[in-house]
Amino acid sequence: MTSGLADPYEITWGPDGFIWATEKSGLRVVRIAPRTGAQKTAVTIPDAIHSAQDGVLGMALHPGLLHGEDFVFVAYTYDADPGPDVVRRTKIARYTYDIQSQRLVRPGGVIIGLPGGVDHQSARLVLGPDGKLYYTIGDQGANQFAAKCEPNLAQRLPTAAEVRALDWTAYQGKVLRLNQDGSIPADNPVLAGVRSHVFSYGHRNAQGLVFGSNATLYSSEHGPKTDDEVNIISRGTNYGWPHVAGFRDDKAYVYGNWSAAPDCEELAFDDYTIPPSVPQNKETDWHSRDFAGPIRTFHTVPSDHDFKDPKCAESKIWYLCWPTVAPASLDYVSGSLLMPVLKEGTVYRLALSPDGKKVTSVKPLWRTTNRYRDTAISPDNKRVYVATDSAGNTKDPSGKPTNKLRNPGSILEFRLVQQPVRPVTGSTQWTFGDIGHISSFSGRFASR
Repeated sequence: MTSGLADPYEITWGPDGFIWATEKSGLRVVRIAPRTGAQKTAVTIPDAIHSAQDGVLGMALHPGLLHGEDFVFVAYTYDADPGPDVVRRTKIARYTYDIQSQRLVRPGGVIIGLPGGVDHQSARLVLGPDGKLYYTIGDQGANQFAAKCEPNLAQRLPTAAEVRALDWTAYQGKVLRLNQDGSIPADNPVLAGVRSHVFSYGHRNAQGLVFGSNATLYSSEHGPKTDDEVNIISRGTNYGWPHVAGFRDDKAYVYGNWSAAPDCEELAFDDYTIPPSVPQNKETDWHSRDFAGPIRTFHTVPSDHDFKDPKCAESKIWYLCWPTVAPASLDYVSGSLLMPVLKEGTVYRLALSPDGKKVTSVKPLWRTTNRYRDTAISPDNKRVYVATDSAGNTKDPSGKPTNKLRNPGSILEFRLVQQPVRPVTGSTQWTFGDIGHISSFSGRFASR
């Protein structure tokens, strides 16, 4: 539909008939005409910064947009240090949409000083049916790679003193719930004796967040080498990270607390071998009465799984062959979740049980050589739009690593085509068709 975007992160269909998108590295919000692909900049954010997984990220349109409550909420990283050093933090700002100029104006800070960095930002922002803002914050990549000596705070809860001081350090690895002015809702859970913005905790990198029917909140989350997760997010619930990845089953995951090693600075981080000085714990060594496991993983494997797949031997980009898919977001579609992924250039349809609490089937809908970042659904329920990253690694059709993306920095349109299935039943079937791929999909879409 359009190309030349700078790492689109969030896309959603607006009440003005445009697709609204944030650009992670382009540091702007853009409105895109679906029929022509023409791009109109709504705002460029001058204090936003980008270098890796930071930038202009999540966005939520107020349901009253164009009807008197013309507000758009945007999350982005900024430099909190006026000096030469860069101190990354995240803010959620509220903009007003000026209908005449078609621009976002009068930004105001909803909340500032949230954790920010270059890894595991998560940064999905949604307005719930209760009128509250929900926002995911990742664990900032703590306890791995260059940040191996930084403690993972996904389990640490904020103290009363920190909340009074507006110190949000402990918000890493959390799902937040905020009033639209940034204050703490009076009915937020009290955790460890403190009411804060924290709605749930124990998250690694939850890049998907969406409400389904009956106000059920779903998230998708990146696992380490295994166990990407789909979760139902409930108030006050602990999702286990870093003690648990996926199910609490002791399969293919051991928590190595590198940051607690006395010689951490001298150690070379390794994804496969944990040195003796690094404290280790099995998943079943940890207990929490507030723990909830996922409703689906991608994928749980035995502990003897070989993580060095021959398909990745030539490139040595081993993580692309790990049993994960890298879920980038979620949408709810008439009893199903749509989950675009970064590693396979596909969108999965996760059919839900009637009560919405279980995944009953999983189906990839189509395949291209891209990194899929987010999806949006047209109001007529006949078109699915998919945002692609501008660069990065994914798998080619043979399953081997490649950085040659077919449609970098684009929004692709997949059209639903109605075709008869069996005349004797009088039923119909919906099919996706685009870029040489067609796959069937039963049922209808509901708009996002």
